[in-house]
Amino acid sequence: MDFTKLYTDDDKQTLKTAEDTLDPKIDRVQEIVEYSREAGIKKIGIANCIAFNKEAENLEEMLKKEGFEVAKVNCKYGKVAFDELVPGYKGISCNPAGQAHFLDENKTEINIMMGLCLSHDMIFNSKSKAPVTPLVVKDRKLKHHTLEILKQPKK
Repeated sequence: MDFTKLYTDDDKQTLKTAEDTLDPKIDRVQEIVEYSREAGIKKIGIANCIAFNKEAENLEEMLKKEGFEVAKVNCKYGKVAFDELVPGYKGISCNPAGQAHFLDENKTEINIMMGLCLSHDMIFNSKSKAPVTPLVVKDRKLKHHTLEILKQPKK
């Protein structure tokens, strides 16, 4: 199979931009900044879990200092009653589809995902019109350091 046929011209440009900004001496946040600059991105979205509100605020501040416009939305956006989505469940549901819609309305060009729950991240990714890059993956047990379990020897 010719795998190159799986890639659009936009995909190829994304790969080129990532390669052009690759620097193993910088952290992931700075990597997003450099990629976004090279790609000509002006507006960045942040979709975060409410457990990461402080970190999302810090990220927003960092990105603004770098000259980007930022739209940020946490998972409880819209305050959707859980039983309206899944009958019998109580409380306020997370709203990953609403987060994606909010960022689309704000015309973000790339979205950063921070700590959305399993399945919520899938919904957000499928609904986001802008490309999504993860910054933090929620892992309650390992305090968001999932890689640690993969470093342990198999039993």
